[in-house]
Amino acid sequence: MELIEIERSIIKKYRKEIYSPFIRAIKEFSLINEGDRVACAISGGKDSLLLAKLLQELNRHSSVPFDLIFIAMDPGYDRANRKLLEENLAYLDIDGKIYDSNIFEVSEAISKKDYPCYMCARMRRGSLYAKAKELGANKLALGHHLNDVIETTLMNVLYAGNFKTMKPRLRALNFESMELIRPLYYVNEKDIIRWRDYIGLKSLDCACSLTKSSQSYTRQRVKNLIGKLKEENPDVEKSILRSAENVNCDMVLGYQIGGEKHSFLEEFE
Repeated sequence: MELIEIERSIIKKYRKEIYSPFIRAIKEFSLINEGDRVACAISGGKDSLLLAKLLQELNRHSSVPFDLIFIAMDPGYDRANRKLLEENLAYLDIDGKIYDSNIFEVSEAISKKDYPCYMCARMRRGSLYAKAKELGANKLALGHHLNDVIETTLMNVLYAGNFKTMKPRLRALNFESMELIRPLYYVNEKDIIRWRDYIGLKSLDCACSLTKSSQSYTRQRVKNLIGKLKEENPDVEKSILRSAENVNCDMVLGYQIGGEKHSFLEEFE
């Protein structure tokens, strides 16, 4: 497909499903402001590639001036996946700077049994923060979408025994003056898949040798559970998403603020 048709599909054909919810998140959460230098992280998957094109369009046409750079980390892809990443960047006309790391190797070595996906994700994010800061960015944009947010919230409740969600914007703990933003916060994965297939994009999956780990399996089980619940309640995803906006601290047993734990028993002291 010609590049002009690919870019037009985001603005025209999938405006309601993709571009409008993307703009909604940008505005609602003040994700990008005048003078920002945004580093868009590209893994080579469908989500980050779409995010790159959306930010590219926004950068070209927004009345709010900001700088945009693309960074693509190779965490240890095999030759075929590295080639596919390079081809996708060229196909979508994304000037992504690919840099190498050995994150797959390290994360697999230190966490064969203990949540390798979690360890890999943390190491990737730290590496991306460092590269973004090195390139003068103050914000790092990741491609987490609506379903990632919903599934993560439910996974924490069912498997971790806590209530945590993905925030659309947060400050980096170990990188001063850096923020993480998630502009795809309101974009549904099924619409990303439809866009990917429409433009004929062959994107990378995880490409890690441990993609069948217990953590990946757990996420798929939660995804399947939500799918079954939707058969009875079509709005179940909205309810899970909104639950993070409507936490009633008067009716919970405990909560944390700034790392400090609190108990409902404090009201009886």
